[in-house]
Amino acid sequence: MDAIVLLKDDHKTVEKLFKAFEKADDDAHAEKRRIVDQVIEELTVHALIEEQVFYPAAREAAPDTTDHVLESIEEHHVVVWMLSELASLDPKDERFDAKMSVLMENVRHHVEEEEKDWFPEVRKAMGRNRLVELGEQLEEAKKSATRDPLKVPSAAN
Repeated sequence: MDAIVLLKDDHKTVEKLFKAFEKADDDAHAEKRRIVDQVIEELTVHALIEEQVFYPAAREAAPDTTDHVLESIEEHHVVVWMLSELASLDPKDERFDAKMSVLMENVRHHVEEEEKDWFPEVRKAMGRNRLVELGEQLEEAKKSATRDPLKVPSAAN
């Protein structure tokens, strides 16, 4: 699978989880906790593989995307800290739904920028063979990726 297709598939997976969260009843605390825990894992792994594998390759192949990459890393920084807060927040806490709502807004904005603004540039610069090779590297990186949001490199910046 090519790297951009893999990353877009991750985006779709997370969006489905967001929609499930939005549909959950206000008092469905156990269901919301389960959904949020999945979101935490999906986004943590996704952010890590982007930062360690995809972003460096994108910057190398398409130097014009450097500003996009740097902005994306800053967006990751905000997201991983929110994920770490959600991990320890009781779903009955009055801030739980609000925090999740802000996380969803941030992630949706990030996804839109990646998919519309700079993934096409990266696709053009890399070509199919390089993207497939990179996709394999991303798949491999997922296997050993941390599930702790604060261990994603951008968390420290």
